[in-house]
Amino acid sequence: MAKWRKRAFAWCYHHLLSRQGEPDFSDPFTREVRAPLLAQARGDVLEIGAGTGGNLPFYPPGVRLTLLEPNPYMIRYLDGNCTAHAADCAAIVEGIGERLPFPANSFDTVLTTHVLCSVRDQSEVLAEVRRVLRPGGRFLFIEHVAAQPGTLNHRAQHAINPVWQWVGDGCHLTRDTGAAIRAAGFEHVEIRPYNVRVWPPLASPHVFGSAMVGQ
Repeated sequence: MAKWRKRAFAWCYHHLLSRQGEPDFSDPFTREVRAPLLAQARGDVLEIGAGTGGNLPFYPPGVRLTLLEPNPYMIRYLDGNCTAHAADCAAIVEGIGERLPFPANSFDTVLTTHVLCSVRDQSEVLAEVRRVLRPGGRFLFIEHVAAQPGTLNHRAQHAINPVWQWVGDGCHLTRDTGAAIRAAGFEHVEIRPYNVRVWPPLASPHVFGSAMVGQ
């Protein structure tokens, strides 16, 4: 993606989409999904695709955060939000999920939110998540996914997907991310569907949940 587009996407995301890191508890999705899921994070936490830090207010006290972000223009906002929320951001690292720059067994929790839609290879990222998690560690995720096949929304997602990818920094509307997580070799996989009230409804279908690495 061209530098100017990455810079523009980071600005728009921070100023128009992420509420500049401030939580919105009037939003049912925030209350019912995002906040309860992130409250399960424990110990040394890696967030892949941390964006501008929109998840920082939801982490419980005592976690130690490593934040990975591939877009360098996001990192300026991310660093400022770490300070604003007094979060224990041990490291902010520019990098991609397919090649995590960390040793095996480094983290107790790995988190992705709206990330697996835009990575180049979901299976590589999920293999890397398993590699860096400690035995008994948990993978927490919130991802938007393809709608049910045969529905109008599913057909619309496939029609608009090329344009959506161009505008959304590589984001796909058509991925069956739940199936990818189930196939990745985790244990105790729990995946729940959720429809977010958004417009357009192309990005409404979501899955969220957790998976574990064996002891």
